[in-house]
Amino acid sequence: MNLFKNLNFDKLKEGLNKTRDKIVNKITEVVTGKAVIDEATLDEIEEILLSSDIGYDTTEKILEEARKRLKSEKDRSDVNLIEIIKSELSSTLTASTKDINSEIEKNKPYVILVVGINGAGKTTTIGKLANNFKQAGYKVIVGAADTFRAAANEQLEVWAKRADVQIVEKGTNTDPSSVAFETVNQAIKDNADVVLIDTAGRLHNKTNLMDELNKIKRVINKLLPHAPNDTFLVLDGNNGQNAIIQAEEFAKVTDISGLIITKLDGTAKGGVIFQISSKMQIPVKYIGVGEGITDLQDFDPSMFVSALFEK
Repeated sequence: MNLFKNLNFDKLKEGLNKTRDKIVNKITEVVTGKAVIDEATLDEIEEILLSSDIGYDTTEKILEEARKRLKSEKDRSDVNLIEIIKSELSSTLTASTKDINSEIEKNKPYVILVVGINGAGKTTTIGKLANNFKQAGYKVIVGAADTFRAAANEQLEVWAKRADVQIVEKGTNTDPSSVAFETVNQAIKDNADVVLIDTAGRLHNKTNLMDELNKIKRVINKLLPHAPNDTFLVLDGNNGQNAIIQAEEFAKVTDISGLIITKLDGTAKGGVIFQISSKMQIPVKYIGVGEGITDLQDFDPSMFVSALFEK
């Protein structure tokens, strides 16, 4: 079985319109018509990059490479700053080296915990992720273990129905670990391929969150020694710098194996993906570029950069 890859260049390009305007189009305006690229030009570019949530370290790398090229070129007008920026941004993205298809085949049911704060799009993302796996031909079960928010269960139920996958839920204020246990147990009985477990989106108390996630992991591990296989953190692309803080805070309480960046179609802060990837050294697995069930795309670093810079 080959894993369905949800990749749509045109949809991605459209979804990055606001970020492209913020970064690429502004830089193009700065360099167009310049006889030579000087320090004043680089200062303008630095301001654009920093205001685009790309981050200080990545911005400095870009400027350092630009200065190096300018120094070695006799004709400074020949230095293509857009290509330098494109190249440096590409190098910051952490690509996933894991073939999830072969991992699923080896470790059925393959269990994925999904974490993130309320409002990041975690529950809807699980529905879209379930649909991606379903489209690949896998049998999927989702577990509604965000039991402290009644709306989360209702929302997940709607998305599970849309994706046409089974859902296990036990109602509000149930012990989340018992939901996780039942979900995995059901997956084993039904010979399911993939299990997606929604978890509470709280970050106000790191100790409680860590205890809760650890308990979920322990009960799952009793049923499946290899599980959970992945823990994905969902971040809202609109949050910019706050998304970095959330990633750092969650990384303190649990091992994050992959990131999912949502709502990139509605923000000019998509540059944050470069900063997150550079700082966290955790691969971005999926990106959300729309509200539809098919709008959670597999993240392809080269495709992302190409779509961002495509006119």
